[in-house]
Amino acid sequence: MKKFMTIGIGLFLALGLLFGFGALQLSGSDSGMERKVSDHYNGKKYFNPTLDKQFSPGISDIFQMMKEGREEWPENLENKGVPSLNEDLKPDDIALTFVNHASFLIQTADLNILTDPVWSKRASPVSWFGPKRVRKPGVEIDSLPHIDIVLISHNHYDHLDTETLKQLDERFSPKVIVPVGDKDLIKSIGIKNVKELDWWESVQVNSETCITFTPSQHSSARGLFDKDESLWGSFFILHRERSIYFGGDGGYSTHFADIKERLGAPEFAILGIGAYAPRSFMKAIHMDPAEAVIAHKDLGAKQGIGMHFGTFQLSSEAIDQPQRDLAEALEKEMLSQDSFITLQEGETRVYQVAPEIK
Repeated sequence: MKKFMTIGIGLFLALGLLFGFGALQLSGSDSGMERKVSDHYNGKKYFNPTLDKQFSPGISDIFQMMKEGREEWPENLENKGVPSLNEDLKPDDIALTFVNHASFLIQTADLNILTDPVWSKRASPVSWFGPKRVRKPGVEIDSLPHIDIVLISHNHYDHLDTETLKQLDERFSPKVIVPVGDKDLIKSIGIKNVKELDWWESVQVNSETCITFTPSQHSSARGLFDKDESLWGSFFILHRERSIYFGGDGGYSTHFADIKERLGAPEFAILGIGAYAPRSFMKAIHMDPAEAVIAHKDLGAKQGIGMHFGTFQLSSEAIDQPQRDLAEALEKEMLSQDSFITLQEGETRVYQVAPEIK
């Protein structure tokens, strides 16, 4: 019983540090951007218009996970992907490199974009406790090319890592694009080149690339007292005639169809397929692979790419379960296995022409 309680407290603290309901660090939540009451902001908190009630994981959910059991993950895994970061890209080429978890390097001929960059050992406000990575990032931070843009989908610790952001700012001074409510947090760590966006707002990065902040179904927090005081979302990147959707973090809802209706079908849809069990409390905030496949179809994407798996153990499924469940979901939906893939950590794919719909 004592061991059970110790494991339970440890799990609660670990996931509390990640999702914000037990964290010690506070985020500066006063934003310089005027916040207007909307269908996802009530004047005090952000919420998901796709849910009847805003969801917040609690201690009962953690103990339910314990009761059901968690698959054991290995302590250390070697990466198999080989990055290729200096390709001679032509104006219409796109290179995608999977770093780890939700971190991708997106390259065009004149722009390098990082999504939710996390190079720290733990997804946590402290270096000594919290979810610990089981593999190194697939790309060494010192090997990165010049980074122009950093996209942050929301402020949970496995997506917004302040230590990584400080290193990137020191080396590259990229423009950091964050959800409304997170600008002050980024500025508090010394980063000045920050842009906040609300859903459906866009930034024209240069003459050929426009980035739009789009909805997701999720939540936010970095401390005890800032639950849902900043927004969460996804990004739609339009480069010339090509497009990439980065899904950030979230559960399945109607927003994928809404994005297609407003912005068109993306060529590439980078979607979360991990941290989904148990469904009793993960369903609202994380898709399982079957839902990710439906989201891929809702978006009308030509190429689905999985993320949010294989680095930090945040839930109860086995480390290889997301890929196995993805293969089954594609077969059930009668889609080619090549239509929705996963990359090895560190692997680079160069797309010179648009992938065919399968």
